[in-house]
Amino acid sequence: MNVGEILVLYYSVHGNVASMARHVARGIEAVPSMHARIRTVPRVSAVCEAIEDDIPAAGPPYATTDDLVECAGLALGSPTRFGNMAASLKFFLDGTGGQWLAGALVGKPAAVFTSTASLHGGQESTLLSMMLPLLHHGMLVLGLPYSEPDLLTTRTGGAPYGATHWAGANSDRAISDEEHRLCLALGRRLAQTALALKEENRRSH
Repeated sequence: MNVGEILVLYYSVHGNVASMARHVARGIEAVPSMHARIRTVPRVSAVCEAIEDDIPAAGPPYATTDDLVECAGLALGSPTRFGNMAASLKFFLDGTGGQWLAGALVGKPAAVFTSTASLHGGQESTLLSMMLPLLHHGMLVLGLPYSEPDLLTTRTGGAPYGATHWAGANSDRAISDEEHRLCLALGRRLAQTALALKEENRRSH
């Protein structure tokens, strides 16, 4: 396990979740000695024999389960699909039974983020749906505390369960200042927690 590296794993269609992932990564890397490993997942298909290229044409590489095992924490991002995470991300998580059996993620910190077309389009239920497999893996799920002042004043995205973005009906709304700061805060909190756990483990041994 790389104790200085956090996996930022996301699925994005219109680029909004990808943009959030980059902001979360900047928050992670604002913490000294911490780094972000950004990965995505391929689109799933209703055609059973459809095959994606091993390497995407653009953007970060596709994630493997080794990325989960090797990193000290996880930031998980998805667009909303009827109040739930996207099938492509769930498909990847559904393939982590071996890591669950091995307890590979137990005790690692995790956080979640999402983007929706409408302001009340299931942001919070999507975040909660993303937390469920992480809890089954024994991860330590973090949210955003109300000590972040943007949670009390935002008129766009933002929730105590994680960072959110209101993309608009055409998915073309830019990330607001509040959403940007909350993405940074989520990444920073995740990295700080991973460092604190590393220090606690060091003292206990």
